[in-house]
Amino acid sequence: MSITAALVLFSVTWFMVFFCVLPWRFQSQADVGPVTPGTPRSAPNDAQVGYKAKITTAISAVLFVLEYLVIGSGWITLENMDFLGVMS
Repeated sequence: MSITAALVLFSVTWFMVFFCVLPWRFQSQADVGPVTPGTPRSAPNDAQVGYKAKITTAISAVLFVLEYLVIGSGWITLENMDFLGVMS
């Protein structure tokens, strides 16, 4: 796997995990109390984006290593994904 492919794999994994982590411990302004003028009631009270980004990086690093090992070992190849027999 090239460096570019590894970076793309990590970034895609990171964003997928990030969008899964964002709703954790979510409290809207309407849930907590007064709504800040000019914002919707569903806006987060405290988004904790930095904390969630750190959690995402840790989870993504573990998943990336597993994905890299599976792809690098040859367990999954392009021939495994050729369901219609187009490539052979």
